[in-house]
Amino acid sequence: MIRIPQVRVIDEEGNQLGVMPTPRALEMAQERGLDLVEVAPMAAPPVTRFLDFGQYKYELTKREKDAKRRQRAVSFKEVRLSPKIGVGDFETKKHRAVEFLSEGDRLKVTVRFRGRELTHPEIGRGLLERFAEQIKEHGIVDRAPTLEGKSMFLTMASTHKPKIAEAAAAAAPQGEAPTPQAEAPAPPAAAVAPPAAAAAEPEAPTPAEPTVTQES
Repeated sequence: MIRIPQVRVIDEEGNQLGVMPTPRALEMAQERGLDLVEVAPMAAPPVTRFLDFGQYKYELTKREKDAKRRQRAVSFKEVRLSPKIGVGDFETKKHRAVEFLSEGDRLKVTVRFRGRELTHPEIGRGLLERFAEQIKEHGIVDRAPTLEGKSMFLTMASTHKPKIAEAAAAAAPQGEAPTPQAEAPAPPAAAVAPPAAAAAEPEAPTPAEPTVTQES
């Protein structure tokens, strides 16, 4: 499918083989059991390379899936309080909030008013501020207490990295930083000569997990 009469050829090890007729380059690729792929079609003459195109596409898809597995969708979790909450319940809610923030999630802390409690919003505001103060080592307030209808809430951002990122760092050799995920090269811009062998069927990428709100 490469219609240009002459191409510049790079072998599978990255060595320059020079400019040659396209039929000769295709013949050399087939002798090595590889495909002839245009990697720079706008060059003069176009640059081609020997590679197993099916294996290349499979490895590219595999790298993309691995990158998605390392990503973690940050969820928005919620903890609900009441103006008359007891000491024990307050501590339970606080520990739950610390768990959420330790996972790297964002947190919404809500106080719900009932009946005449709404006439004293300062009680809810003080409760939210006290709650945020006691978990400040795990998160920072990014939205101050706000009254909406019969509820007052604030939001907090975690100061922790998501657990998946921490696991990747721990898996790196001691004394070395974890190797960043290499950026996948762009697919060849032009057509490919008939493959020498059947290409492996890439697996479909796993869809990202949707963001959910969890109540305590």
